[in-house]
Amino acid sequence: MCIRSLEGKKERGRRRVKGWPRMARATKFSAIIPRALFTRSISTASSFAVKLLAADFPPPPTPQVSFDLADTERLFASVPTSTLLRSFAILSLMAAGPVVDLGTAALRASMASGGRLLRPAALAAARATVHRQFCAGEGAEEASLTVQRMWSEVGLRSILDYGIEDAEDSASCQGNLAGFLRAVDLAATLPPTSASVCVKITALAPISLLERVSDLLRWEQKDPSFSLPWRAHSFPILCHSSPLFLTPREPEPLSEDEEQELQSALRRLSMLCDRCVKANIPLLIDAEYSSVQPAIDYFTYWATLESNKQREQPIVFGTIQTYLRDAKERMMNAVEAAEEQGVSLGVKLVRGAYLTRETRLAESMAAPSPIHGSLHETHVCFDTCASFMMEKVSKGSGAVVLATHNVHSGQEAARKAEELGIGKDDEKLQFAQLMGMADGLSLGLKNAGFRVSKYRPFGPVEQVIPYLLRRAEENKGVLSTSSKDRQLLRKELSRRVTAAFVGRALN
Repeated sequence: MCIRSLEGKKERGRRRVKGWPRMARATKFSAIIPRALFTRSISTASSFAVKLLAADFPPPPTPQVSFDLADTERLFASVPTSTLLRSFAILSLMAAGPVVDLGTAALRASMASGGRLLRPAALAAARATVHRQFCAGEGAEEASLTVQRMWSEVGLRSILDYGIEDAEDSASCQGNLAGFLRAVDLAATLPPTSASVCVKITALAPISLLERVSDLLRWEQKDPSFSLPWRAHSFPILCHSSPLFLTPREPEPLSEDEEQELQSALRRLSMLCDRCVKANIPLLIDAEYSSVQPAIDYFTYWATLESNKQREQPIVFGTIQTYLRDAKERMMNAVEAAEEQGVSLGVKLVRGAYLTRETRLAESMAAPSPIHGSLHETHVCFDTCASFMMEKVSKGSGAVVLATHNVHSGQEAARKAEELGIGKDDEKLQFAQLMGMADGLSLGLKNAGFRVSKYRPFGPVEQVIPYLLRRAEENKGVLSTSSKDRQLLRKELSRRVTAAFVGRALN
């Protein structure tokens, strides 16, 4: 008995030793992206695209049907140990509130400062940490390599975001359009279905114009007899439960110059949509903060009517932020109107990223917050909206991208999809997470066979600072959105360290 037991242990040890070299190879740092490849512009995208067109792209790995986050060995099998260590270190650092407060203060100061010391130092620190964690690179070539690597090695798709927002004037809007058009051209050169593109309307229209249009749309909701001569046909934008306190009095009509600027902004969006239609690249329009969201929805539905007609699979997707109290009603109204008009409506569901801003604004106006009263209510709203949209998908109406970092929401959506008989290869149902966050959930859903994308902004550090500040806010504190990420990373790193010591001991 003892001899058999001893030999059984030896045999198990041999199996561990045989398995160790495979794990060891996986821990080597990927050399696919050269360190010197840090271009700060996307001006080279066109020439680089020509080279990519001639490339042969390998197919993504065949997924295994399972949705198990407990087996971290299988979950992170394609991720090098160096990447896990970096992610764990950065997310752990960002969970320390005082450290994040200090870092965000330094970044904000660097944006407002022309100092020779603070600005370069702050940008260098951001480049080595949060930018590397949450962004695909500073230029198009670097971003393209990231997308290709994630597709061929891991099987994850990408949502490319030329990370610019909050334009102040027409000239900057026009320059931003050129950047987004190059992003579409870049996505078109990548493996089919591996990339889509997203855009912020605040990059294509001046903030002041969007605020004016939003005020007028809110007043129209208050007084349906209020005339907006420039208003094109659209789906419902606001609803009975929408917060209208941001427009306390009747606004002045748009001036002739403002109407011309509005038409110019719509033409910019039309050019971007046309490029996406021709390349068959989905365009996801981000939601933003309440002071400009009605105008963003107006642009989004205008583009939907222009680009999604007579298409089974929508090109244009709008975004619903489910932390807002009126989210479900607005979404259902838009879906109903789209169905009546025979238009395929694309919806991206998120929880929302402007909680602090929205709360402070409502408090400053002594108004009720537009945000749900608890995190639980937000979770319920997201899951309810997701279930509603999946039922529409199962009946051939519309498409949905479920952008969530919540494991329960991911599991519930996966269960609902199977219950409704939605095929895992159905392009009308996709999941998405931000780059650098919820990687365990992304890989778990991908391993289960679902279509999963990572949201990948790219651009110079100073350009994407607003985005990085929002990620810092989300990850701050021990109860942050990254807590599950850190738990899974810690478990897998511990397993690899243990395996390494056992392997050496047996050797």
